[in-house]
Order: sequence, then structure tokens, then C-alpha cells
Amino acid sequence: MALVRLTDLLAPAQAGHHGVGAFNVISIEHAEALVAGAEQAAAPVVLQISENAVKYHGALAPIGAATLAIARASSVDVVVHLDHATKVELVFEAVRVGFSSVMYDGSILDYDRNVSTTAEVVRHCHAAGVDVEAELGEVGGKDGVHAPGARTRPDEALAFVQETGIDALAVAVGSSHAMTERSAKLDLDLIAELRAAVPVPLVLHGSSGVPDEEIVRAVRAGMTKINIATHLNKVFTDTVRARLDADPKLVDTRKYLGPARDAVADEVARLLRLLTA
Repeated sequence: MALVRLTDLLAPAQAGHHGVGAFNVISIEHAEALVAGAEQAAAPVVLQISENAVKYHGALAPIGAATLAIARASSVDVVVHLDHATKVELVFEAVRVGFSSVMYDGSILDYDRNVSTTAEVVRHCHAAGVDVEAELGEVGGKDGVHAPGARTRPDEALAFVQETGIDALAVAVGSSHAMTERSAKLDLDLIAELRAAVPVPLVLHGSSGVPDEEIVRAVRAGMTKINIATHLNKVFTDTVRARLDADPKLVDTRKYLGPARDAVADEVARLLRLLTA
């Protein structure tokens, strides 16, 4: 279909009380798998490249260009999104490369500095037709903000949205990044309060640690964008490990990366069907 803006997906999803899946790209195989899964489910998808993935590759442009090319060839609508960028310069580079959405993460800053820097990012990105997700937190770093005990206050969330002009807000409601066990319990009452208070779509980070049924409840309570990374990395790695264990003499990378890509595509399709049911 097309490379689209984040609001093109989130606005109708919020209105229809369903979720949008956002999954992280580390390699070209990931990008291919995410789009293949979205096409299986006939659902739109967000492909996310994190600041950490950029560090892994040493530069944004190569993995960004490959992901954009895969997105533009898709038969479903795709957003290519910069995830958890703490450096304003990286955000501006993503805009130049052609990303349709960015997340500026100023959660390590104090509230006033987070507001002023996020507002600067919004002005620059909106002028280029790029949507902005941001994060509000009280404790340093993305792990702190999304530690199980961290919570976003609805009144502060509303003020932050009004003062910055962002298009989506990541909130802390009980999830945590990098969980390998799907055991997190979310504060569903707080999600409902945030949904009632905040005019823009809400984003759940750290969803890999959230069981299916809890994700569904979170969407019904008011979450719209659901970020899942570690869970899919586990699917990918488990498949590679099983393939190599089954054939210790295997050296052709296509013979284990291909099955891993297919396994991720199938899981993405399942998750997208769950979110859009």
C-alpha cells in the first residue's frame, strides 16, 4: 500500500478501540519478517529502528534505507519509526532519511527540559510532515520509567501533551523493557484514567513481558500503539538455535536465518490479529 504517517494508523485505531502493532527492526530479516506478518494478517504495522539498533549498525542510513525500501514494497500500510532516540541530532537525521515517524525520549531529563526539547523536536518534525511520539517519566532512563512500579500521572500527562504538541504519548503503567517472561500485570484503571485525560493515542512500551490476554485488556482500556521487541527476538533466536542444534555442520546462513524470519512473520501475524480483533 504505502509508507504512511503514524497518525494515519493511530487515529482510526483509537477511534475503533483496537491496537496497532509496533515491532523492532535489527536486521533486514527482521524488516522482511514484520512486513510479511502484516501482509498475512492484512493489517498495518509499525517498523521501529531504535537508537540502540543504530549504534549496532554504526549508522542510521543503511538500515534505514533498507527498511524504507521494504516498507514501500509492502501490500499493507507501514510506518517506519525511529524508536527511543535520546539525541535530537538522530531524530533530525531520521527525518532527512525519510522516516515517517519518530520517538524522542527525553524521559531522563527533568520535566521542564523534557518539555522544551520535545517541543523543539515537534516543531522540526511537523514542518517536515513527520509525527512525534514522546515519553513522560519521573525516573531516569527508559528502564526506570518502565520499571513495574513506575506510573504516569494523568494530570501531568495532559499538561505534557498540551505543552509539546506531540502526536502520541508513551506512558508507564506497569510494563518493563526486555522481559523474557510474559508475566507483567498492567494498571488497567490507570490506563482508563490516562485515556480519559489525554487527547492523543497512548503507547505501551515493554509489551513483550505482557501476556496476550493482558494486552487485549490494555487495548480495551485505552492503549493504542503496542510495542513488542524482545518477544520477537526470542522467537527469532530460538528458531536459529534449534536449526543449528539440528544440523551442527550447517554453515549457510540462509538455512537458519530464513526459518527464523518465517517464524517471526507467523508470530507477528498472530499478534496483529490479536490487536485488531
